[in-house]
Amino acid sequence: MKAEQIVEAVLFASDAPLRPDEIARADDTLDEDAVEAALARLRAFYLESERAFQLVEVAEGYQLLTEPRFSPYLDRLETVPRPSRLSGPALEALAIIAYRQPIGRMEVEYIRGVGSSGVIRTLQDRGLIDVVGRGEGLGRPLLYGTTNYFLQHFGFRSMEDLPRPDELPVILRDRSMPILPEEEGGGEEGGGEEGGGDGDTEDPKGTSGSDGTDDGSDDLDGTDGLEGADGLAGATAPQGTKESGP
Repeated sequence: MKAEQIVEAVLFASDAPLRPDEIARADDTLDEDAVEAALARLRAFYLESERAFQLVEVAEGYQLLTEPRFSPYLDRLETVPRPSRLSGPALEALAIIAYRQPIGRMEVEYIRGVGSSGVIRTLQDRGLIDVVGRGEGLGRPLLYGTTNYFLQHFGFRSMEDLPRPDELPVILRDRSMPILPEEEGGGEEGGGEEGGGDGDTEDPKGTSGSDGTDDGSDDLDGTDGLEGADGLAGATAPQGTKESGP
């Protein structure tokens, strides 16, 4: 059996990106160098033969995905999985977490100017963010960061591919800039987040609004970079390959 055939079979059957070392576990004759060489040959073959799918480097691994130009045809079929789109508020909160991680809920709310418990919970449920630690303030508040699935969903190879538009707000662009006023930083969440009593509708800046009513019309400048990248998640896996999407 040729290395290319083994690698292709493994990628075709996988519903998530695979690293070369993971692919190499499929056969004792494979190692990372052999897998990477096979991947290069497969990618060149797909391009030369003008296949409807491509070998994409995404989320620190490799995956077979349908070429985006075929999406109009796939949209006509109900059996083709479609990743759901994120709402404006969810994209806004996700952009803040992506650029300022690790970050606590209160800091996200301070930047957004609206309660964010609901959207943070939604992003967690979709596997785009997760708890990555605890802060040093009163109550050791939970800190959030993006997951590997975040990279997969937006089509990023790594966090280095995260859009860096010139119009990105300074509070997101400059990680050295403090978010909360110094006197507020200590009691950020009081450990109440896990209990659910964190006031979804409370506005840290005193303006009205809640996750339930925030339509995303006040999205931060710079979230457009993520929103545009969200379209990469619409690339569909070849027939016979599972595709998951939040």
